[in-house]
Amino acid sequence: MRVFLDTSVLVAAFYGDHPAHEACLDVFRRCSRASACCAVHSLAELYAVMTRLPVRPAITPEHCLLFLSEIQERLAGIGLTEKEYYRVIEQAAEHSLTGGAIYDRLILECAQKCSADVVYTLNKKHFAALAPALAARIKAP
Repeated sequence: MRVFLDTSVLVAAFYGDHPAHEACLDVFRRCSRASACCAVHSLAELYAVMTRLPVRPAITPEHCLLFLSEIQERLAGIGLTEKEYYRVIEQAAEHSLTGGAIYDRLILECAQKCSADVVYTLNKKHFAALAPALAARIKAP
């Protein structure tokens, strides 16, 4: 079975005070590069979120790199080509999708690209609305 992890799951897996930490960490620990992946874009999102969390002590860039290293060990990164990016953005415009939802749509395109059997996210309802073809495969950890 091919598993895909959204950024929200990765953030919760590495941020111990997140309400979904245990469930997300459990999903992450069961992953291997042979059977699990995430969008390459999620690496930058994770870095941005984790290094800006309003926590003390702050999560340093160096500490965040350790998280990214663990992700690289367990998940295959899925990226989009220029043509794929353009196609997704064009489809978003055709459906009047606006704002930051485009980033989620790009992540969902990566999930489709890797033929994910399960897409784990903490934004299940939102993701299902953005990608109806994947709705049955979108799950919360």
